Amino acid sequence: MTELTIKDLHISVEGEEIVKGVSLSIKSNEIVAIMGPNGSGKSTLVNTIMGHPKYTVTSGKIMLDGKEITQASPDERAKAGLFLSFQYPVEVSGVTTANFLRTAMNELKGNKIPVPEFMALLKEKMKILGMDFAFAKRYLNEGFSGGEKKRNEILQLAVLEPKIALLDETDSGLDVDALKAVANGVNAIKQKTGMGVLVVTHYQRLLNYIKPDKVHIMIDGCIVKSGGAELALHVEEKGYEGMR
Repeated sequence: MTELTIKDLHISVEGEEIVKGVSLSIKSNEIVAIMGPNGSGKSTLVNTIMGHPKYTVTSGKIMLDGKEITQASPDERAKAGLFLSFQYPVEVSGVTTANFLRTAMNELKGNKIPVPEFMALLKEKMKILGMDFAFAKRYLNEGFSGGEKKRNEILQLAVLEPKIALLDETDSGLDVDALKAVANGVNAIKQKTGMGVLVVTHYQRLLNYIKPDKVHIMIDGCIVKSGGAELALHVEEKGYEGMR
């Protein structure tokens, strides 16, 4: 059983406090959603959990399986089992998707997987996500549509099989078909690996397909309300007004 625990976390950017004492946990086989309006600190939180150097933890702790990783580097966190799906995936010219993923997998596993074995694995994962294998030969995210970039993020998740996945507004910019494909991919990976999932989203629609066990509402850097999946439905109907 893996558990990611956030204890009274305070985060600043250039001296301004953005996250103001957040505590939560995500366990294996659990889906936890964080919802909130723009500027509430959701993306700051998940980027900090992954170790982005832009964000400064001024107090509090990040724990993975009982070990503190608050000051660990991003690659150390990835090797420990964390994964972040970016809100705005970057393009990397000159590096194919296949080469990127094989290099990442080799680093995580600590040994080099033979190319034929890796390509067979990649084809299997791409089939689950309904992706044409031609994408594996293209430069990472270069010329991809918004939906294709997000699907490519979930492909990385499928190949690397982390203990805990952090999904930062993975639904933004997706049409209904792409949303379903991404959600189905996440659900299939979770079912296979038992990973825990932290989903950051503005809207309830993603949670129609990735069913949360817990929902936290984050406003102005604080978690102001927590509950089950019904809380997301309440937000869809009533919005965030009156939650503070």
